[in-house]
Amino acid sequence: MSPAPAEVLKIVLDILDDNKAEEVQTIDLKGKTSIADAMVVSSGRSHRHVGALADYVVQALKEAGLSQVRVEGVPACDWVLVDAGDVIVHIFRPEVRLFYNLEKMWTAARPDDRLAG
Repeated sequence: MSPAPAEVLKIVLDILDDNKAEEVQTIDLKGKTSIADAMVVSSGRSHRHVGALADYVVQALKEAGLSQVRVEGVPACDWVLVDAGDVIVHIFRPEVRLFYNLEKMWTAARPDDRLAG
């Protein structure tokens, strides 16, 4: 049996914390998109750290019973995406994270939200 989305998020956050990921931010995606319930954005200090963080996250999720974990970006390790279904994890090198600035894109108010407020 696969873990619930809240449990997946907790596993991800615990692993990132235990392995010294930097600037970990969780973005609630409920009501913004149907692709996932949450997005986690974090940084690693180097290519090696980014790759190791992704490996630890994937291993912990598989041990928890999540079989359909997809990973992209491992060869370069500038930006690794771990797709755990209801939780999407981005692990960046700091300068790459700054360039893409996903937090700004996903936390900005939607046009309908701005009009209603």
